[in-house]
Amino acid sequence: MSYDDLQKGLDRRKFIKIGGMSTLALTLGSAGIPSDLFTGIVNAEAPESNSLQFNRDGKFKIVQFNDTQDDENIDRRTVQLMEKVLDSEKPDFVVLNGDNISGGCDTPTEVKQAINNVAQPMEQRGIKWAVTFGNHDEDSTPNNGLNEEDMLEIYKSYKYNMNEPSIKGITGTGNMNMLIKNSKGTDAAFNLWLLDSGRYAPKTIAGQDFAGYPTWDWLRFNQVNWYSETSKKLEKQWGHKVPSLVFIHIPLWEHRFMWFGSVDGRTDDHHAKALKKHNIVGERNENECPGPVNSGMFSAMLERGDVKGVFCGHDHINTYVGNYYGILLGYAGSAGFGTYGLPGAEKNRLRGARVFNLDENTNDVLVETHMVFAKDYGIDLTANDQSIPPVPLDENKKKEEKVKN
Repeated sequence: MSYDDLQKGLDRRKFIKIGGMSTLALTLGSAGIPSDLFTGIVNAEAPESNSLQFNRDGKFKIVQFNDTQDDENIDRRTVQLMEKVLDSEKPDFVVLNGDNISGGCDTPTEVKQAINNVAQPMEQRGIKWAVTFGNHDEDSTPNNGLNEEDMLEIYKSYKYNMNEPSIKGITGTGNMNMLIKNSKGTDAAFNLWLLDSGRYAPKTIAGQDFAGYPTWDWLRFNQVNWYSETSKKLEKQWGHKVPSLVFIHIPLWEHRFMWFGSVDGRTDDHHAKALKKHNIVGERNENECPGPVNSGMFSAMLERGDVKGVFCGHDHINTYVGNYYGILLGYAGSAGFGTYGLPGAEKNRLRGARVFNLDENTNDVLVETHMVFAKDYGIDLTANDQSIPPVPLDENKKKEEKVKN
């Protein structure tokens, strides 16, 4: 089987598993793909303390990767994009905001390998990071037996990962908030909310199905209430409202309302007015895909007045951001080359990441946010499959043993 076969649409996972490592190595070598893409594998022995702090200059930078969405045989350009963004931006913290892996991981080992693929860019650079979960992370759970709680434990095992155990009594996996202390370490300068927006709507509620409605999930009231009550506690503890960002995978209904400047209107004229009203920049190439129920999260954030922005993924080819009544609503697009993108030859044009620049010396702390794209780094955007085999999980252990001997 040749690399041309892959370009013609041959299933890449079948190719790798059937063809074997030697066949794949020959094929990738002939295609000009580097064989040393994953070097310097790093695994943790013990997690570091859960603390973030602004730098001495009062600055702090966050990078958001969304929808890396691949199995253990990741497209090599996804990792290349992550590495180039991290080396260029040098962030202080990274959020993997859902759909971090996809279906196709048939065994627990393959799940660990898929997770390892997206963990290594940060681990190798000593950058602290955390994840939220999306609707696809459990796609292969029926085959491999690992659910999101199991995956959370795998993520937590990495040295620089900062996820915490799931909060009991709250819907979803890994809901948490993370304070960022000021440069002196004396005050809470900023806060990050990482929420699990779920997977899919239940089949029925009160005997009624969701035929004709969106079938994605939504934030439940207990999550919204937890945010609101925790926000109040933080204000009481620190003597002021702590400005913050919210990261969720599935968008809010307000994302769509903002784009059109209307609840019911969907015309170009509606959007033209919304552009000016909400200062929208970026692209919208597919309909937003929220759940069938409006969670009330936006209303809660308006009441609390601490959230400066809500950023999601889920809809891979949307990259826009705008100011919706004082709260930024935006997308990060898709960082993964192994999942759907734009139609045809433009499939990978919007692969990228979102950057957030914070400054503790400003009122809102969040100074600005922008997208960076694979095209900015000269990464190959060809609409084909460039998947590579996973690095053995024990490779680092073998290196350590060799050094000891």
